[in-house]
Amino acid sequence: MKKDIHPDYHFIDVKLTDGTVYKMRSTYGADGDTLQLDIDPTVHSAWTGGGHRLMDTGGRVSRFKKKYEGFGF
Repeated sequence: MKKDIHPDYHFIDVKLTDGTVYKMRSTYGADGDTLQLDIDPTVHSAWTGGGHRLMDTGGRVSRFKKKYEGFGF
């Protein structure tokens, strides 16, 4: 590795929304800084399987289901 061209790689604390703190290595901030997350795997619907509903705008879902009802969807 070339010297003096890479960012400093050090330990930081990553604080989740529920207050849990993890120690990780990162180039963020300085050694010992805390990165406060607003969205993390404990609250984001992509990881929790959240209750998003598919909205049937203009009957698109209904038309799709009717068109392919014989395929067992």
